[in-house]
Amino acid sequence: MPFLFLFSLIIIVTSGFPVFYFQTRVGRNNKDFKLYKFRTMYSDSDKKGLLTVGGRDPRITSAGYFLRKYKLDELPQLMNVLLGDMSLVGPRPEVRKYVDLYSEEQKKVLMVRPGITDYASLDYINENEILGKSKNPEEAYIKEVMPAKLALNRKYIAEAGFVTDLKIIFRTINKIF
Repeated sequence: MPFLFLFSLIIIVTSGFPVFYFQTRVGRNNKDFKLYKFRTMYSDSDKKGLLTVGGRDPRITSAGYFLRKYKLDELPQLMNVLLGDMSLVGPRPEVRKYVDLYSEEQKKVLMVRPGITDYASLDYINENEILGKSKNPEEAYIKEVMPAKLALNRKYIAEAGFVTDLKIIFRTINKIF
């Protein structure tokens, strides 16, 4: 709670209200839910595109850059965990626009509760930099990044268990710091 308060205060001082960003994501059983994050972009930036591209996207606030770098913008998702929409570990929830492109095989990732971290989060921790090097970031996401992440999601589902979750949690902490 003290960190949530501190980060909220930093956001207010550096870029005003609102503190939180809500986005509709697709969760377990292909059901939509509201994902909570700290707001790291200027208001209405998501209308200019859903993907964050490059190392320094101009839509990101100064505080937002710091929060994103250390994945602190995702702390409010603990509320999603408490509400039962998410778990700590599991496939990252995606926006409907991209879920609608999933094959039947890829849709199997929607059978489990999405999580805050997973194999794909670890392997694609710098996804925005990868997309920033592409001439067409959205096409690169759809054709290259998304299928690779979904393959990692299916790997997680096949290996899911307490020990696997602990390994992913510790790898996430290690990767962030």
